[in-house]
Amino acid sequence: MFDNKGFPKAKTYWFMGKFYDWSEAIIHPMTHALHYGNSVFEGIRAYKTPQGPAVFRLKEHLDRFMHSAGILKMKSPYSIPQITDIIKSVIRENKLESAYIRPLLFYSYGNLGLIPKSSPVELLVGAWQWGAYLGENALTGVKVYILPWRRVHHSQYDMSAKLGGIYVQSTICGLIAREQGCDEAVFLNLEKNVAEGPGENIFIYKDGFLKTNDRSESVLEGITRSSILEIAHDLGIQTKVEPITKQDFLTADEAFFSGTAAEIAPITRAKDASDKDTPAKDHTIGSGKPGEVTQKISTTYGDCVRGKIKKYEKWLTYVD
Repeated sequence: MFDNKGFPKAKTYWFMGKFYDWSEAIIHPMTHALHYGNSVFEGIRAYKTPQGPAVFRLKEHLDRFMHSAGILKMKSPYSIPQITDIIKSVIRENKLESAYIRPLLFYSYGNLGLIPKSSPVELLVGAWQWGAYLGENALTGVKVYILPWRRVHHSQYDMSAKLGGIYVQSTICGLIAREQGCDEAVFLNLEKNVAEGPGENIFIYKDGFLKTNDRSESVLEGITRSSILEIAHDLGIQTKVEPITKQDFLTADEAFFSGTAAEIAPITRAKDASDKDTPAKDHTIGSGKPGEVTQKISTTYGDCVRGKIKKYEKWLTYVD
């Protein structure tokens, strides 16, 4: 039996056509994905709006979900329209006004050789109420640990896919950052430019431009990232998509993480441990406080996802 202490307001989850009580375990310990990480997933948020809960950019998330499944040679047992309805039903069943939603496709029980030749693909969807991913400190700025380990490189696999096993690196390095007294990690890539966080994209504001990088810099081009680029353009903020050097990052006027879980989290301090042969050094980003551009984008993004800006309702899927 499992409690929902870490999953507030979660009462049930959906698995292969049925709802189960949150405390009920139904996955066999010899499930293929449990041993090899061959799963794909999405992190999706729904927000409370004047018209009830609305899922942010659901279509884009599910398009990527199916793309990821294709990269892992999975054939989903459910279509995008069916998964859309399942997600809505999970939110309704749990009576959630806002939610973090986790759909998961995985190779299930059947065999345990590396090739899942008799392990079927199964779908699970859960949802719960989840606040700020990086904690309430994220509102006033987080401290990051620039890792000595390099991000998995775009030449090694298709970085447009969210593959469960790849996130082992994120888990390890996120734990290392916290051991070092930081809130989150930052990866450099093999070219020694800034890549991303363990589960977040990175933006900097410098010399009058809002800048982020792309897939060629070994990042997953997040859905929140693309939303921010559009919002910034609409706000009259000049943007660039190009490599971010470590020096650019450390001397930026402002910096922030973006992601579905993290939303927008200002980065105000950094501990640079990227060179194993040099002692780690602390840096302040900009003024050491969330910057004006970051706050403007964050406020607009928050209004957007909560249905307060008509222009961005195109991104909302209302549950009811």
